[in-house]
Amino acid sequence: MKKDRIYLFDTTLRDGQQTPGIDFSVEDKIAIAGMLDEFGLDYVEGGYPGANPTDTAFFARKRTARAKFVAFGMTKRAGISASNDPGLAALLDSQSDAICLVAKSWDYHVRVALGCSNEENLESIAESVKAVVASGREAMIDCEHFFDGYKANPDYALACATTAFASGARWVVLCDTNGGTQPAEVRAIVEAVIAAGVPGANLGIHAHNDTGQAVANTLAAVEAGVRQIQGTLNGIGERCGNANLVTLVPTLALKETYAERFDIGIDTDMLTGLTKLSHTFDELLNRSPDHQAPYVGASAFATKAGIHASALLKDPRTYEHVTPESVGNLRKVMVSDQGGKANFINALKLRGITVAKDDPKLDRLIQIVKEREATGYAYEGADASFALLAYRTLGTVPDFFHVESFRVMVERRYDANGQLKTVSEAVVRLIVDGETMMSVAEGHGPVNALDLALRKDLGKYQSEIADLELADYKVRILNGGTEAITRVLIESTDASGARWWTVGVSDNIIDASFQALMDSIVYKLLKNRGEAGKAAAE
Repeated sequence: MKKDRIYLFDTTLRDGQQTPGIDFSVEDKIAIAGMLDEFGLDYVEGGYPGANPTDTAFFARKRTARAKFVAFGMTKRAGISASNDPGLAALLDSQSDAICLVAKSWDYHVRVALGCSNEENLESIAESVKAVVASGREAMIDCEHFFDGYKANPDYALACATTAFASGARWVVLCDTNGGTQPAEVRAIVEAVIAAGVPGANLGIHAHNDTGQAVANTLAAVEAGVRQIQGTLNGIGERCGNANLVTLVPTLALKETYAERFDIGIDTDMLTGLTKLSHTFDELLNRSPDHQAPYVGASAFATKAGIHASALLKDPRTYEHVTPESVGNLRKVMVSDQGGKANFINALKLRGITVAKDDPKLDRLIQIVKEREATGYAYEGADASFALLAYRTLGTVPDFFHVESFRVMVERRYDANGQLKTVSEAVVRLIVDGETMMSVAEGHGPVNALDLALRKDLGKYQSEIADLELADYKVRILNGGTEAITRVLIESTDASGARWWTVGVSDNIIDASFQALMDSIVYKLLKNRGEAGKAAAE
């Protein structure tokens, strides 16, 4: 059976830029466009040339090799010809392969936002699409608020879509701009558009996630006949975000209900780069990846319950809907005081450690984990710390360095300009190969100062930790009062893209932080030697 082609349209660089706290530079956009192009997406929408200096500079040249490079902008204004509209001219001057025009398709918006008649809006749609086609570019229309517009005035919403198609638009994209439409409504309305004369092969869907259903709405539209889907990396976008392409792509590629009917242009080799793409993008945004993200999250293939781990040992399909390797992720068996021996045996096996079920060292490791978790440690969220504990209990860990002492000082004072400031300073004394060294550092807070001092001079190991970065730092108070027990969880990363988590617990937040920092450095040194299991550094 011949499969229908579904085209993947990424709007990370345009609609995704509406995300609060995200502001891409030209360099950011160039890097992200390259990542999207390499992954195999069909369209990369780069932004709005003419609207701001960044997007104008970005469109000074074509930024993709394989994907079609898309410029976004508005249809011409009512009362002005297409040839005299400056906004449309900026789009036509851009170095793009395709132009996506946003058009009002809700008569309420035509009246209130544009202040023109319904007929004038239809003329703007038709003339703008014709101008794009005449320029030799692929034309597409984003029908803004289409689903709300259809529910308010179906005849006019359909007129907007059919006018765009009749004028030469390759794609007519139906936008759930407010994100409130339900899957059943999406399906029914898409079917109505097809019945009105716009073929499914020329229809797209652009869903927002305000009810948490952007992916579901996109799949409902596919079932109803659309053949272009729009979305963003990791679902970023204004308000609650857009449809998440990182979830949609593997669903369409790996779930038989879609895979047997559709081709998305991304083969199995490309798909194995999905987790890396998702995590690299989060790194560029300077944020920690969502551990529970479908397919690519650190917990997406993690198992905690002992009975689940036991079944996984026999056959992974018992608790995995797809193989983690298919999307470039890893299976992870978590260890905690709830876990039985199967958890521990499987977790150790993933780290290259084979241990017999009746080995007394295994019983000792389980006992230590249960005792420590009773005092506040959480190894299920700190794989690297568990790996180090396992190595030390079942074997040995090289004594890379020894910390004799550390001191952290926090001083709150007025500077020479009379401004109140807080200064943190840390001093660390450590021994490497019998040589004692002392490092001093100032930082943004006591933990940052301690981290800088600890990593300032590790002697012969210093070059090995040059690419080590502290990616995230979380503190949790485990009981009340000033004498509270504190748990610190640190996420670290290096130039290889590996990430690992370490934990420290103490009634002193600095001491807890120091434990986690020490584990992170030792794990990095083990990792450099290939001795740390890949499961802890996913």
